[in-house]
Amino acid sequence: MKLTTEVGGLTLDNPTILAAGVLGTTGASLKRVARMGAGAVVTKSIGTEPKYGHPNPSMVRLECGYVNAMGLPNPSSKEFLQELNIAKESGVPVIASIFGGTEDEFKAVAEGLPGASAYELNVSCPHAKGYGMQVGTDPELVKKITRIVKNTVDAPVWVKLTPNVTDIRHLGIAAQDGGADAIVAINTLKAMAIDIDTGYPILGNVHGGLSGPAIKPVAVRCVYDLYEALDIPVIGVGGISNWADAVEFMMAGASAVEIGSAVYEDIGVFASVSMGISDYLDRKGMRLKELIGLSHRLVKK
Repeated sequence: MKLTTEVGGLTLDNPTILAAGVLGTTGASLKRVARMGAGAVVTKSIGTEPKYGHPNPSMVRLECGYVNAMGLPNPSSKEFLQELNIAKESGVPVIASIFGGTEDEFKAVAEGLPGASAYELNVSCPHAKGYGMQVGTDPELVKKITRIVKNTVDAPVWVKLTPNVTDIRHLGIAAQDGGADAIVAINTLKAMAIDIDTGYPILGNVHGGLSGPAIKPVAVRCVYDLYEALDIPVIGVGGISNWADAVEFMMAGASAVEIGSAVYEDIGVFASVSMGISDYLDRKGMRLKELIGLSHRLVKK
């Protein structure tokens, strides 16, 4: 009960969530992550039609994290529905990450994946032509996409935002105006890597998205700004690899956190983060709700 949190229309036993795109391709892998302690899981981003993604190499590890350009590979909503139903046996909320290039495409994907605990709208992937941040940097379009999905499904709608804009608050307000139940911040930062022996870009797509520890300060700042600007909860994601990272995000205003890249190092990260948060609260004599947004209250004193 100590770590139970209410966020975006869902109740989680603990505030750790598997981020989209990591171990979310099959129902079995999502169930495995739930067994390892995640309070909820998010699927791979799913579209209306099968998509093979970008050519390899599609991911490279750097000293500061990872750069990937997967290109939103997925089997389509029709083929993935069975995996979603398997994942629902996990006992934790299962959030369907969906993407499209238009309002109607988002609507079609949501209709094709009934029964998810919530829907996370991917309007933020930085390396898929015609999708992700190419539609998610327009506040008016973000509002329209959010509204059409909200009117389509009988479940909470979360909107995952891109940091590759001048002021992320404008996108958060647009999503809130469209009826979003929560904001997820952030997706990856636009990036690339070059092989200095050959001079060629390493990724098959040339450009990709940076994840891992390097983006954490950017993500914390985005969560902090969104918390001040919005009336709906914010879910923090970006570079979280231990309990202290999670606490920092929650002090900035996150009601829960999503963990992605750290899973490559340790699938047990969800349990260790939850335990660390619990121990921290005991040492400080605090409740979880008191942790959320603490930095804002201190700054205003």
